[in-house]
Amino acid sequence: MPKGVVKKGILFLCTGNSCRSQMAEGFSKKHAPKGTKIWSAGVEAHGLNPRAVQVMKEVGVNISGQCSKTVDSISKEEIDTVITVCGHANETCPAFMGEVTRVHWEIEDPVKAQGSEDEILKVFRKIRDQLELRVKNFFKA
Repeated sequence: MPKGVVKKGILFLCTGNSCRSQMAEGFSKKHAPKGTKIWSAGVEAHGLNPRAVQVMKEVGVNISGQCSKTVDSISKEEIDTVITVCGHANETCPAFMGEVTRVHWEIEDPVKAQGSEDEILKVFRKIRDQLELRVKNFFKA
């Protein structure tokens, strides 16, 4: 996205709108140019993951007020960029009317992490940090 160009709306889309797209929404609200509208949604709505809320809070981003929702509940008229953050969402992304830029980021699903609570949180933090870097680079481009 060229500097100075403000997108009217960006949608982050993943399978369940519980972790990856929620974290991307939180970081985008922090790093996007003023006036950019940001949403996240899922092909399904699995509920906001408490570990995602926890690891985002660790870096000063509060996503606890965000809610899990399906892409069908989002007003598509204001969206001009859709960023899918998993293969399933990329494959099943609905059609959007008008000129919509589609971007795909293949991001590991932290919900699939196994092990102790510390090991699982380590995976959530890794995904969080990857998403912040991607979001920052997206808005710098």
